[in-house]
Amino acid sequence: MLDCFFLCIFALPMKYADVILPVPLEGCFTYAVPEEMAAQAKAGMRVLVGFGRSKQYVGIIMRLHGQKPEGYEVKPLTQLMDVEPIVMPRQLELWQWMSDYYMSPIGEVMKAALPAGLKAEDGYRPRTETYIRLTEPYQNEKAMHIALNMLARAPKQQQAFIAYLSLSGWDMIGSVERRTELTREELMNASGATLPTLNLLCQRGLLETYEVEVGRLNHGGEPHPENIKKLNPAQEDAYNQILMSMMKRRVTLLHGVTSSGKTEIYIHLIQREIDRGRQVLYLLPEIALTVQMMDRLRRVFGSRLGIYHSKYSDAERVEIWQKQLSKNPYDVILGARSAVFLPFQRLGLVIVDEEHETSYKQQDPAPRYHARSAAIMMAARATVLLGTATPCAETYHNAKTGKYGLVELRQRYQGIELPEVQVVDTADLSHRKMMRGPFSPLLLARVREALERGEQAILFQNRRGWAPMVECRQCGWVPRCEHCDVSLTLHRQTNQLTCHYCGYTYRIPTECPACGGHDLQGRGYGTEKIEDQIRDILPDARIARMDLDTTRTRGAYERLISDFAAGRTNLLIGTQMISKGLDFDRVSVVGILNADAMLNQPDFRAFEHAFMMMSQVSGRAGRKGKRGLVILQTRQKDEPIISQVVHNDYAAFYDDLIAERQLFHYPPYTRLIYVFLKHKKDDTVETAAIEMGTRLRQWFGGRVLGPDKPPVARVKTLSIRKLVIKLELGLDLKLARQYLRMAEQQLMQDKRYAQLQVYFDVDPL
Repeated sequence: MLDCFFLCIFALPMKYADVILPVPLEGCFTYAVPEEMAAQAKAGMRVLVGFGRSKQYVGIIMRLHGQKPEGYEVKPLTQLMDVEPIVMPRQLELWQWMSDYYMSPIGEVMKAALPAGLKAEDGYRPRTETYIRLTEPYQNEKAMHIALNMLARAPKQQQAFIAYLSLSGWDMIGSVERRTELTREELMNASGATLPTLNLLCQRGLLETYEVEVGRLNHGGEPHPENIKKLNPAQEDAYNQILMSMMKRRVTLLHGVTSSGKTEIYIHLIQREIDRGRQVLYLLPEIALTVQMMDRLRRVFGSRLGIYHSKYSDAERVEIWQKQLSKNPYDVILGARSAVFLPFQRLGLVIVDEEHETSYKQQDPAPRYHARSAAIMMAARATVLLGTATPCAETYHNAKTGKYGLVELRQRYQGIELPEVQVVDTADLSHRKMMRGPFSPLLLARVREALERGEQAILFQNRRGWAPMVECRQCGWVPRCEHCDVSLTLHRQTNQLTCHYCGYTYRIPTECPACGGHDLQGRGYGTEKIEDQIRDILPDARIARMDLDTTRTRGAYERLISDFAAGRTNLLIGTQMISKGLDFDRVSVVGILNADAMLNQPDFRAFEHAFMMMSQVSGRAGRKGKRGLVILQTRQKDEPIISQVVHNDYAAFYDDLIAERQLFHYPPYTRLIYVFLKHKKDDTVETAAIEMGTRLRQWFGGRVLGPDKPPVARVKTLSIRKLVIKLELGLDLKLARQYLRMAEQQLMQDKRYAQLQVYFDVDPL
């Protein structure tokens, strides 16, 4: 009896856990911690819990406490899944900040942050990719000729087989160095072959498939700090200025012209942090950029470097996550946007390269965060360096007003001049019928001369596919997506019409359903059509195309970039992917085929994005050896922005831009929040948007604009409306978010809007 008395006196109070669950609901969910788990449970651990009547989820413990929730029965945790936390306290703080700031449930942040293998009950399994190879009996020249003759009556199979031999290097008998492994998807992308065609070649015993686990942790050998190059005087001065700035401010902007050697400065800063026993996160906006940068950093940092982005297998991402929690984590992580979520035990520096890039902003799904802002928040005890040749307006404003440090690097590495930019008036040339499709005579002449000199050229067209739209030349009918309010893009390679919003594909009609006519033609130019036409004009050019269609697999990036860097291809055609910091030695000519497509967008950021893209793609020319040439084709040659691009005059561009932003109350002088409403019925979403606008005006008054239809007003069968809220910088953002949530909750109480979707985009791009 006495024993029981003492047990009651000294019994520990009941523990409760607030758990983050991967569901689109606000806040955490409280569970009781069973006595047998109480000693082991810690914040940041994964737990298995019941949710609702029958569902189970893997969640993360946000915090432990002793306060029992009132009003409902508290379920117990089902299982502790970790011995030690897999999410660190600083990460949980970042998740909470992202949830609050971007008005997204913390469960959505968790879904974005954790690799899939850490969210599943049964862990993860390595993902494989299907590769294709020549069967052993046909790995000689005589057998290959026999195979080609065998396929004479099957032209599609023969074409696919020839494409395989060429892409894999087997067409160069004896040149073992050129032979490369090829994924089945890469072969299909490059040759236009269908899966049934490749299956028939496998059934004939000519080709065979095999599975390869995608992605492995970096075993890049020993670090070699001796490979770090000595900085030139301009770089040395910038490096010292950065160190001085970092002593006063957490965030510094390095504004350096293209090819000024910013990367070498980054490498010196990384080595400095490693020498101090600290870690570095190096963010890049595009996966394509990590290919070149990975090779460059591995030569210096070897196995100290880890790579993290969405093209890597889930197994590898889980392994990297776990390595970062281990006693021997990577000192340097190079990654795209999602790398900001990785755990760091002793983070000292975050580098956000090409900080202006829109790719840093997550659009869909939630959370709609900006990796640059998230990086600044997660690096609360570290310094942040933002680097670019064309800063975004908000960043440059912060630097000019003293919120951030500012260091400028005005000259190119080794004193090479910035490229000469020649403007071509395509309106005049079209009137005189001198254009050859999308190509001006000057552009064709300069590209041809460059290739004849053994140099390389780049053609920039920010549209993929064959043609942005198809039109009946008799009645003007245009095929549109059944699910979205957009015209369909023609893709000749797959012989389909594709919606670039929902991904749905359609057969190309043989006749117009409106008038019965047969004169259906593509209008405009995509990269696919550019590639086809330039092949006719320059038949000896070795052409590659870089866009979303040709880079769907992880290996495709490496192959395109390495082939161009090594000179195996000499003419690269691409979308904005090619404008983002790629470094090629022999590019002497860059062609911007249609500047007007970037300028004529219904967006207050259109000119800013256009200046950035044109300046960045121009910077690919003449990076080593001699001055490059840029041919800029436009119908608006008298626009001030064209002159500013020609003279690389960012200061003049910024002055014009910032004056306009201040006049019309746009960032950086206000904060923007977009409110989107979606519903299957157009009249329902219209009514809901009007009511939402009325409610918001009760609190925000004239700061609310709309509702209005966005340029694409229906996507995936859902009609869309948008409200814009402009908030002065001094307003209480926390209170503003409370009002927005209140308006949403009041609206959703109406039964008419049971199927309505409402979401917020904070700091939209």
